Amino acid sequence: MGIPIRPLGQTGLEFSLLGLGTVKFGRNTDVKYPHDFELPSDEAIIELLQTAHALGINCLDTAPAYGRSEERLGQLLPAVDGQFQIISKVGEYYDAANGSRYEFSDHAIQTSLEQSLNALKRDQLDVVLLHSDGQDVEHIRNGALHSLIRAREAGLVKAIGLSGKTVEGGRLALAEGADVLMITLNPQTQIERPLVAEAHATGAGILVKKALGSGHMTEDVASILTTLFADQGITSAIIGTTNPMHLRHNCAALPKDQAP
Repeated sequence: MGIPIRPLGQTGLEFSLLGLGTVKFGRNTDVKYPHDFELPSDEAIIELLQTAHALGINCLDTAPAYGRSEERLGQLLPAVDGQFQIISKVGEYYDAANGSRYEFSDHAIQTSLEQSLNALKRDQLDVVLLHSDGQDVEHIRNGALHSLIRAREAGLVKAIGLSGKTVEGGRLALAEGADVLMITLNPQTQIERPLVAEAHATGAGILVKKALGSGHMTEDVASILTTLFADQGITSAIIGTTNPMHLRHNCAALPKDQAP
């Protein structure tokens, strides 16, 4: 029996309590993890993805800002048993020479979506989020979310929303029709917690990033995850690793009775 599954709001999607973050598949510069790391080999990524599928993880989180992550997933997923739902993003782009840049124009968003679909070798993505630089409200007021809504209406994306940094941005995204919010939530960061109940009231789903503080909170994973998933409004926590043992440890730490 795999790990528990929860519905992602009213999107019709169902995600495992843990999703696998894939930053480390494609980028190891300008990151905030506690230790330096080498990018994994193709064989190591395939092994990790096989392990994730065997454990019951059914969603992967990626982004254009994660270096070669989307490209490598598109190349390697055909070698993996089972299917994964894909969460990607638009708005942030990264290269090691120049760092991150942000572009939320309609043209940039549509181009980014096309590039992600091509890289991932998919006709449709499950979830696509605005990858905020902290100016959540400004970008939404300038129409960035409406660009994603049009992509959803065109069938390129099943569900759209915001990976934000402010409560105000999350609230505006919900008011503008977001299906999903991705928020930061862990024992040290609770600012966005009100958005869990507010999203539930609108039928939107909640995904959590940095639940373990980007690898800085690993002393009591079971306690952190048990507390997190006691809130039925939270669907999934995205946790990245390239180590199959760490992945098994995180899954073993999940509460076993937290499916709805």
